[in-house]
Amino acid sequence: MIKIAPSILSSDRGRLSDEIKAMTDAGADWIHIDVIDGHFAPNITFGPWVVEVARKATNIPLDCHLMVSDPLTYAPLFAKAGADYVSVHLEAALHTHKILSSIIEAGAKPGLAINPNTSLALLDDTLEMLELIVLMGVNPGFSGQPFIPATTKKTKKLSDTLSKLGLAIPIEIDGGVTDKTAADLVAAGATVLVSGSHLFSSSNYAEAITNLRQSL
Repeated sequence: MIKIAPSILSSDRGRLSDEIKAMTDAGADWIHIDVIDGHFAPNITFGPWVVEVARKATNIPLDCHLMVSDPLTYAPLFAKAGADYVSVHLEAALHTHKILSSIIEAGAKPGLAINPNTSLALLDDTLEMLELIVLMGVNPGFSGQPFIPATTKKTKKLSDTLSKLGLAIPIEIDGGVTDKTAADLVAAGATVLVSGSHLFSSSNYAEAITNLRQSL
């Protein structure tokens, strides 16, 4: 089943626990936590304490996406705080195997994220370690950006590569996912859809998630 992961980057952060509970009750499969440090990408968002808050608010998987320039230091902290998945950006991972190993040792499932202009070929040496691959559908930093259409073709290329290698690694799309883009992404091989402003801007979260599922 396709997983839908609302991104709390677009939530009412003054009511974070309530927002997470509401999305859980509305049928979300995962909660997505976008962590930005103001260095790797513009904007400053959450620290590990947010994972602790989220963990108390829901029992569904917490998916942390670290857009930070020092993933070796911070990735284990988010894992220890209670994240189920911790993904770091390949572009910032100078010691990729060491970082992924630190996530595993801290008790989470490791993932790698790549920017829209990063080649899929750079993932080759770490595929056997990964439990999630995050393809950015926008440039990292802010929610609500328009979807980059080339993401769909990139998703298909990655899906075909994983299939040939016999690897069942979930492909997550982060950025620009709406009921207008989701179906093509799933057809191309995406299995986890992160949606922020599209879901949180709705007055009815359950209806928004249902409509997104029905668009697939």
